Amino acid sequence: MTAVIQNEKNQNYRSSSESVAIGSDSVEAQKHRVRRLLKETNSVLVAHYYTDPVVQELAEDTHGFIGDSLEMARFGARHSASRLIVAGVRFMGESAKILSPDKHIVMPTLDAECSLDLGCPVNDFSAFCDQHPDRVVVVYANTSAVVKARADWVVTSSCALDIIDYLDAQGKKIIWGPDKYLGSYIEKQTGADMLLWQGSCIVHEEFKAKGILDLKAVYPNAAVLVHPESPESVIEVADVVGSTSQLLKATQSLPNQQFIVATDRGIFYKMQQASPEKIFMEAPTAGNGASCKSCAHCPWMAMNTLDALEECLMNPGEKHVIEVSEDIRERALKPLDKMLTFTAENRK
Repeated sequence: MTAVIQNEKNQNYRSSSESVAIGSDSVEAQKHRVRRLLKETNSVLVAHYYTDPVVQELAEDTHGFIGDSLEMARFGARHSASRLIVAGVRFMGESAKILSPDKHIVMPTLDAECSLDLGCPVNDFSAFCDQHPDRVVVVYANTSAVVKARADWVVTSSCALDIIDYLDAQGKKIIWGPDKYLGSYIEKQTGADMLLWQGSCIVHEEFKAKGILDLKAVYPNAAVLVHPESPESVIEVADVVGSTSQLLKATQSLPNQQFIVATDRGIFYKMQQASPEKIFMEAPTAGNGASCKSCAHCPWMAMNTLDALEECLMNPGEKHVIEVSEDIRERALKPLDKMLTFTAENRK
């Protein structure tokens, strides 16, 4: 078995992302231009944990933000910049627009999709919901604005358990979408009555329990960190199950010096930054004789290159600008506001 190990200063991981410069142009020269363009256009860069390190570095260097999708949108709403550059996938740009209707929301590419979003077409999902009018509709943040507009609640992986537990205590029956693995995990943890949409994340679905156990046998002192979008068999071998930000916190709070990480390897940048003395290993994504498709990195997140980032700053036209109709935005804002109010009132 081959384990990809992230060592000091992220040198292995950085090398793959730093090959994106235009022609023979140096990465540093291109980063300098991006910094200048951000300042000249009154823009702020918000980047997801799963984007390449060079993009995350730029967000930090320019006083932008790195985080989960909703954290990105909330930061953008609070920031004084008139334009938000959202490095992530399309639904993240839409979430930013829902919370910041008066700002210009620009993305390096609008072709950066999400398998969870694509696997939950609004017409099909609405028909599914209409068949069960007695149920509360709860959708994961990894959905389009139009699907959010159909929901009663929007949740993130960090607050989903608490909100489902709250609804279950009220005697509510639930429709959950789109991630079947996260839904199954929540259902098992809370005992709630849930009907699950059958979507999945192409990255997390590929992690293999056997591969993790084999790697654990080689590194017995390593803690296994698993995102709940992973299959149940993978969750069962975890030492910690949590959202991306929760897994990041676990690497800092646990005494272990080695970690096997079952989520997108983009998070290794922040993990290594916070704990440079620790070792992080990618959880295996392919079984015996099989090959992986995503190989622990979202192909759509990988579309957020330096080239694309510079292009969207220079030419923020239709192929980069996120638009959400006011009707959809207002309807999608209601379930988002419910979540924000709930989490604010129930901070632990």
